[in-house]
Amino acid sequence: MSTESLTAESDFFTPRVAIDELLREFLTEKASAAAMPGQSALTLMLRDFINGGKRVRPLLCVTGWRAAGGRGDPADAVRLAASIELAHACALIHDDIMDAADSRRGRPTVHRLLAENHKLPTMAERFGIGGAILVGDLALVWSDELLHTTPMPDAHRTAVLRCVDRARSELIAGQHLDLLTTGDLDVSVETALTVVRYKAAKYTVERPLQVGAALAGAGQQAMDACSAYGVPLGEAFQLRDDVLGVFGDPDEMGKSRLDDLREGKCTSLIAHALRAADPTQAGRLRWLIGDPALGEREAAEVRSILTSTGARAAVEQMIDERYRQALDALASAPFPLSTIRTLEAVAEATVHRSA
Repeated sequence: MSTESLTAESDFFTPRVAIDELLREFLTEKASAAAMPGQSALTLMLRDFINGGKRVRPLLCVTGWRAAGGRGDPADAVRLAASIELAHACALIHDDIMDAADSRRGRPTVHRLLAENHKLPTMAERFGIGGAILVGDLALVWSDELLHTTPMPDAHRTAVLRCVDRARSELIAGQHLDLLTTGDLDVSVETALTVVRYKAAKYTVERPLQVGAALAGAGQQAMDACSAYGVPLGEAFQLRDDVLGVFGDPDEMGKSRLDDLREGKCTSLIAHALRAADPTQAGRLRWLIGDPALGEREAAEVRSILTSTGARAAVEQMIDERYRQALDALASAPFPLSTIRTLEAVAEATVHRSA
């Protein structure tokens, strides 16, 4: 990576310290002020859960603010960015419940951790799920508190809230479609891509950029540029996640690479493979994918079929095409040159990451 790219990437990550400090102080204060029995423990659990996240979405929020002309002290953008991270924590905690996931970021998921610490084995699982739902709800409530206490002109607030509402609605719609299609291996590549767009792409890149841009009072041209860059890059981000979910290194990812296969998620990777597979290969995929007892040996067979059918190569091509689309969009974006360089570095890091 060139010196210019390293500088641009460093600029992107610079606000992370301020975001982390705000979140830590905010949640520590909430834990200290807790009036109800047990609420302090749930608050500290939430604080521990968000520790170590990549902060992609909040950092993109600050970048969007700069892209639309935000200057000087970014404190308000940082507060809004922290709100986005708490909303994301809610989504992750609830997603882990729906996926029955055991680990997240190399640690037990919230519902598993709560269940492990419950005194009655017969009630442990139910307690863990119920408690995790509440932790996620707390994260969303406090996300709103940070959102509504971020200083900004009323006209900007209207635009910010519109973007936030759209992001949340799209995420829920995408998550619901993901639930509907899990276990259905006859899902088309097009349907799989629809899940990608609404569950991840718009929510991960486009909307955080637009929230920050709206805080800075962005016009329609800047908001459209956020979309032109954010949607294809967000799709590339999730498609990379799909590949890593099967082929990645569990130690680097902090979670199992068997979960997606055990759950029967028909990602673009699986949809491509089934479309290109011969009858024997298709039969093996249908037999193995969705088996909750699937082990590493069976997963290796699935990986072999995904590679030999050309599915992995096809998805890598899809990632590259979307990466190019995002870069092309930046060429005509009405953003400062320094922000364009930052977003180019973000795109590069997104498509070539290993975790």
